[in-house]
Amino acid sequence: MMSIIIINSRIDNSMAQINPDFAIELKKFGALDFNACYNCGNCTAVCSLSDEDNSFPRKMIRLSVLGLEGDIDSSVDPWLCYYCGECSETCPQQADPGELMMTLRRYLTSKYDWTGLATKLYTSKLWEFGSIFLLALIILLLFVFFHGPMTTELTVDGGVKLNTFAPWKEIEIGDWIMAGLLSFFLISNIINMYYKIIVKRKDVKIPIKLYFTEIWKLVLHFATQLQFSKCDTELSGKKYSINAYWIIHWLLMSSYVLMFAMIVVFLGWFQTDIIYNWWHPQRFLGYYATAGLTIGVVYFYIVRVYKKSEKSRHSHITDWTFLVLLFLTTVTGILVHIFRINGLPYATYYMYVIHLMVMFPMLMIEVPFSKWSHLAYRPFAVYFNNVLMAASKRINKKTEY
Repeated sequence: MMSIIIINSRIDNSMAQINPDFAIELKKFGALDFNACYNCGNCTAVCSLSDEDNSFPRKMIRLSVLGLEGDIDSSVDPWLCYYCGECSETCPQQADPGELMMTLRRYLTSKYDWTGLATKLYTSKLWEFGSIFLLALIILLLFVFFHGPMTTELTVDGGVKLNTFAPWKEIEIGDWIMAGLLSFFLISNIINMYYKIIVKRKDVKIPIKLYFTEIWKLVLHFATQLQFSKCDTELSGKKYSINAYWIIHWLLMSSYVLMFAMIVVFLGWFQTDIIYNWWHPQRFLGYYATAGLTIGVVYFYIVRVYKKSEKSRHSHITDWTFLVLLFLTTVTGILVHIFRINGLPYATYYMYVIHLMVMFPMLMIEVPFSKWSHLAYRPFAVYFNNVLMAASKRINKKTEY
């Protein structure tokens, strides 16, 4: 049984507002025919997140059917779902509750985002692809007008002088500007998430102390993505395990975080004209990040193409955009490295520009407004849930006395 207890949202009927068009809105985010649900409870019976206090995921289905946006906006339930697919497998009406939970995560991402860009990117292909093209064009123009000399002279090691063409100190300034923007948007969205889940609640008063005593769980779940390891069930005589999915997801996440740290924090060490031995930490960490990203992208591409598991049966356009951008970022990064250490100047310079033209849109779009933001929202949802749980326990103890 899970150690995470999910706090029931208390619906204040005097305040709850029903949106009859909510189903139409959710379908823009990828929802299927969840209105087919007739409340049989099969999904709740098989879900390991369900307990006596919470009919998971049936509660979220009912809120979606009724169009109770306010209660959905203040819920952490969609983030605690790791989409094992059991609920969708056992649904007699093919209402696909697992996919609804995935859709609600996209929807909530758009609700936390105060800029409105997440809504545009999730619901409009024109905005999605137009933003990618525009950000890529900005990088291209910067290099056209401000790049350094494209020298064919090689280093003493026989490598390309990449820092002559793109000095790492100048690139680092751009990295820090980008990191500042990403941090601003993501942190402000998390604050908005906190406001919707915690501040707007009137039934639970949370002592300041609890924010500190429960924060270790935030760190734990961000570092380990432990939520993905919880599902291990047996269904229709077949064994379904999330462990492989968890390991690959963690490998992908850790590789991305490492890559981000190397290009933003340690660029002067990472983008060097010195060719180190393959076992040097600089190259070894780069190879780890490359391998992790490659394995993750290939795995998720295969499962989405072959659709053998319920959780990969349906794909939103942004799921594919994310995989393509991540794949291109990884491949172009590998090629820059190969061209550089083998003394191919022009191939290195052009591929470096293409690499940044892909990586910059991926980070600017995916981190604060799309798929990568989930890496922050999930652990914060667990954290907020545990804070609410601890506060409710304190209230119950006082009530008993």
